[in-house]
Amino acid sequence: MTALKDLRLAMVGSGNMVEAMIGGLLRRELAGPQQVVASGPRQERADELHKRYSIDVTTDNVKAAHDADIIVLGVKPLTLPIVTSELRGKIKPESLVISIAAGARIKSIARGLHHQAIVRVMPNTPAQIGQGISVWTATRQTDERQRAQAQQILSALGEEIYMQEERYLDMATAVSGNGPSYVFLFMEAMIDAGVHLGFPRRVAQELVLQTMAGSVAFARQSAMHPAELRNMVTSPGGTSAESLYQLEKGSLRTVVSRAIWAGYQKSKLLGDLSEAQKEEEDSH
Repeated sequence: MTALKDLRLAMVGSGNMVEAMIGGLLRRELAGPQQVVASGPRQERADELHKRYSIDVTTDNVKAAHDADIIVLGVKPLTLPIVTSELRGKIKPESLVISIAAGARIKSIARGLHHQAIVRVMPNTPAQIGQGISVWTATRQTDERQRAQAQQILSALGEEIYMQEERYLDMATAVSGNGPSYVFLFMEAMIDAGVHLGFPRRVAQELVLQTMAGSVAFARQSAMHPAELRNMVTSPGGTSAESLYQLEKGSLRTVVSRAIWAGYQKSKLLGDLSEAQKEEEDSH
């Protein structure tokens, strides 16, 4: 039996990740359209979601959250303080709040909503096709039933990993949250290089996409360390060895490490700014 049976789900926000969550829940029959309401600022977007999924829609966040058992905050980080102020005191004490707003800390969300049962999640882009990975944590005030509900919702996006401490969410932002952008950039560079060699772009793209997909599938199936897999395809004095030498010479590992560290620092900064903004609002 689904942990979401007979529950009312309010999606505050109507962006791509919220739509991925709605689509995944309905596709896997974890919830029915009659259980879901989505709110957002644009009526045309609301109409689009209603037409596509037959869910209830509104442009009124308070109306959406009214009597909801689970409220998903799927708005931009800079918009979150406005939304939490709007919903303050409007959420049932026994309801669960799930935030997918990047960088927004539980402390700020709890203070903004005057609510304590909160789950914070860092999903990533492949969630839009049910192939994502979400890292999440929860407050002490969330009970086992609510955590099971959160876990089932996140399963609609792909895989999920629970972490006891919130500090891991900023790390996940830099590794898995931003990760697809690194992969896409590397794919783009490989495709452009293939075109430079003389391949038609269409062919270069297909070669790179399937190479990426096949390599990931092989790595999962073999369960070997990436270094072992790389050694398997690197013959002494061969073409792979020559290409890898150039990547190492260009400090690929160092650049990747610096990029991920920069993403981590930015995520922490966004959290600090969010907390500072909330403290300033509360002081007035």
